[in-house]
Amino acid sequence: MSNALAVATVTQALALQIERNLPPEIDFAVNVQTRRPHTEPPSEPSVTVFCYQVTPNVALRNADQPVRASDGTLINRAAAALDLHYLISAYGEENELVGQRLIGSVVRTMYENPVLPPAVIEEAAQRPYLDGTDLAAAVQRVRFTPTAMDVDETSKLWGMFHQTPYVLSVVYQAALVLVDGREVPWERPPVRESTVRVTAGG
Repeated sequence: MSNALAVATVTQALALQIERNLPPEIDFAVNVQTRRPHTEPPSEPSVTVFCYQVTPNVALRNADQPVRASDGTLINRAAAALDLHYLISAYGEENELVGQRLIGSVVRTMYENPVLPPAVIEEAAQRPYLDGTDLAAAVQRVRFTPTAMDVDETSKLWGMFHQTPYVLSVVYQAALVLVDGREVPWERPPVRESTVRVTAGG
């Protein structure tokens, strides 16, 4: 489990994972950004990584409550189990099919590396705005799976972006991100004396 910086850390690490795996098919500079899709096509080849939705994880949505002992002391903190939904879009010269080449590289990267590597998470954590994130130490690894969307679903998704033209994109779901609560469990004193009693039944 990890702290509240986990969501942003996954986004940054995903962008780094995509950027470092563009070669060898992509042999030119690509600007990989963690932002919403462009309202105006950029002048240089670009990939945008946008977390457009955060939802409760279906499997663990009812297992996120704190666990307490009979005397009320906290044993385990509450943890929010989340799924993150990403829209990854590609921009480039249409005459040379740059966008399609970039999407192909993204899909290949996500297929080869469905689990976010700890080394990439640690590199992402070096950003000043992610100082204090502990996602790399989490036992639960973040796994990406592609999301199939038909024309109607795609239209609804892009309809959320005001005056933003559609570009070739892919959608992925990241599961599972566990965000810890901040309540600290009480420390229990050690057992000082053990007593065993035997009672005879009539």
